[in-house]
Amino acid sequence: MTRQNKSTMEMVQRGLARRHRREKIFRFLGMAAVTTSILFLLLLFGSIIANGWSAFRQAELSLEVSFDQELLDVDNLRDANYALLIKRSLREFFPQVEKRRDLRHLYKLVSSGAAFELQAMVMADPSLIGTRRLVTLPADDEVDMLLKGYIPRDVPESERRVSDQQIRWIDELVAASRLKLGWNTTFFTAGDSREPELSGIRGAVAGSLFTLLVTLLLSFPIGVAAAVYLEEFAPSNRWTDCIEVNINNLAAVPSIVFGLLGLAVFLNVLGMPRSAPLVGGLVLTLMTLPTIIIASRASLKSVPPSIREAALGIGASRMETISHHVLPLAMPGMLTGTIIGMAQALGETAPLLMIGMVAFIVDVPGGLTDPATVLPVQIYLWADSPERAFVERTSAAIMVLLTFLIMMNGTAVFLRKKFEQRW
Repeated sequence: MTRQNKSTMEMVQRGLARRHRREKIFRFLGMAAVTTSILFLLLLFGSIIANGWSAFRQAELSLEVSFDQELLDVDNLRDANYALLIKRSLREFFPQVEKRRDLRHLYKLVSSGAAFELQAMVMADPSLIGTRRLVTLPADDEVDMLLKGYIPRDVPESERRVSDQQIRWIDELVAASRLKLGWNTTFFTAGDSREPELSGIRGAVAGSLFTLLVTLLLSFPIGVAAAVYLEEFAPSNRWTDCIEVNINNLAAVPSIVFGLLGLAVFLNVLGMPRSAPLVGGLVLTLMTLPTIIIASRASLKSVPPSIREAALGIGASRMETISHHVLPLAMPGMLTGTIIGMAQALGETAPLLMIGMVAFIVDVPGGLTDPATVLPVQIYLWADSPERAFVERTSAAIMVLLTFLIMMNGTAVFLRKKFEQRW
């Protein structure tokens, strides 16, 4: 009997040893998976930051500009030749440059949009006419890339877009403190542009905000109302079961399908304006509604039945029970689901491409029906541009988008932790 007990104990111990080994292996694999995910995430963020941080600085050229009264003496200040003012300033700083070919190379050091900045300055303050001022203008994107080290100096001239002569001029300007890297305010205050040094995200951010505003105003009340009806009032029959199944299925539908639906219904049938935040918000509303409905129903289910029974027991109607007792307790979870749905909508690109928000939009939208683009689409457009300067702006725009997404998800976590109640 003792030998049998000993044999049984040995079998149990061997079984426990196997279970412990498997548990250790499982824990090791789990930790390895989490560590690998974190490493890949850090690698992704590291590469984005490494490529994008330099976009927040821009090469600026300081020139002594003479606002010649004769040149600006025109009927409309908008039509004056401001580019000639810049050319004169460059020739004054480099009087030894006389050949036409050399002058063309010299003029390329300044951005093609610098003349428009002078135009805006004079139109905002006509008292500049007849004076001489030190003006800071954006340098060309190739000059910017050279100063940031993205264009190597130690390669043959034929293999880079900046000539040896232009490099000598750039070095002279740097030595005279006329050319330096400054804070790139244009990146945050300007719309899109064909020129990298003039492009910014203001138009895309405004388009995203207008689109999310439409999405929030439509998806939140409709989603909460649908969740309340399905959870509190809808009878249990085949019709409601079919609706619930379809809502769950819609949450897994690829987002581009909603874009095709928006293209067919809102644009082709209803004739709504193309590439407008209003249409984009409608499409994203269709996409986020299933997420909000599912999260809101889960929040309503988490409220104990005793709350409803107590309210009904003291004479409250079903509507009063829902509006005065159940909804306030379920609202934190509903807000969390809504914020997560809005964060998902902020990062969407495919459905908005289908309704024309991929168009090249220079102006900042001023309303819901103005042509606009959104930040993810702006990133897509810049990533497809051949200029090297757009690479860093693409990464910088991704950093801004990730910042918004992290803030929205952080807000959702904060609301859940702050207002979460355990029953």
